[in-house]
Amino acid sequence: MPGLRVAFTGGSGKVGRHVIQTLVNHGHQVINLDLVDLSTTTSGDPTFSALQNVHTIKCDLTDSGQVFSALNTHMTLGEPFPAEPPRPVDAVIHFAGINKPMVVSDGETFRINVLGTHNVVEAACKLGIKKVILASSVTVYGVAFGQGDLEYASFPVTEACDTNPTDPYALSKLCGERVARGYAARFGVDIYCLRIGRVFEPHEYTGGDMFRGYVREPEKWFQHGWSYTDARDLGAMCHCGLLTSGLGFQVFNAVNTTITNESSDTASFLRGLYPHIPQTGGLEQSEAPISNRKIRRMLGFKDEHDWRIYLTSW
Repeated sequence: MPGLRVAFTGGSGKVGRHVIQTLVNHGHQVINLDLVDLSTTTSGDPTFSALQNVHTIKCDLTDSGQVFSALNTHMTLGEPFPAEPPRPVDAVIHFAGINKPMVVSDGETFRINVLGTHNVVEAACKLGIKKVILASSVTVYGVAFGQGDLEYASFPVTEACDTNPTDPYALSKLCGERVARGYAARFGVDIYCLRIGRVFEPHEYTGGDMFRGYVREPEKWFQHGWSYTDARDLGAMCHCGLLTSGLGFQVFNAVNTTITNESSDTASFLRGLYPHIPQTGGLEQSEAPISNRKIRRMLGFKDEHDWRIYLTSW
């Protein structure tokens, strides 16, 4: 299958750079929609050498007119431009927005994320774009940014589990999923929402204390569900989503397969920490409690960056 013309929102951020790099490596042509030029966050870093030809259109996603215009586009700056006029992209991947609470006020977090998502989805559908992938979050399950020591209701945590977040960030992500569901039904398009876990860049496995804490003090990291998302594997998930069509509206836990602990028996690990929480389905050996079985089954995703690969360099 030839590469697609993809508009990626928020590509200048920590996560977006890795995802775009993966997409480009798979042969997709990507244009970045962001308020910050991609070159300012990747310049001089050989890790992102494949991104030097990715053009950025500065676009405020809370302005629907800007979004409509930016999705109907040439993919690169031309002198001259090609003879054919601008046209809608083949697919949109939407990662832009406020990435956690308390970056801006609660109301602004909700407004920017929900309005931005609505504008992207609306423009894509009305321009005839048949594939949209949205960045949602595992925070929709209500634990990560909940108030107090909340618990998951059962394990494994699947896409069918209840979602009842209370913070403005997670609420905005859940509202984005509802927007996606409505537009997918109205326009008959594929919109896949990725419930992303805590994302790790390659250097973070050994360059910080969080992953060490995951493994050595698991009782302190219940809020992340002993699950994680490798930034490069997240790019692979997006690539799999671009290649898989006809599923309509779907939500996927976009996490890696392996539990963030050295235990080889996830079920026993969970019984040891939370014996009172029911296990409603069989857990695979070393499977992350937030399960990615659906994205593996329906999109054909396979991990390439299991955290245990990097353990030897600690």
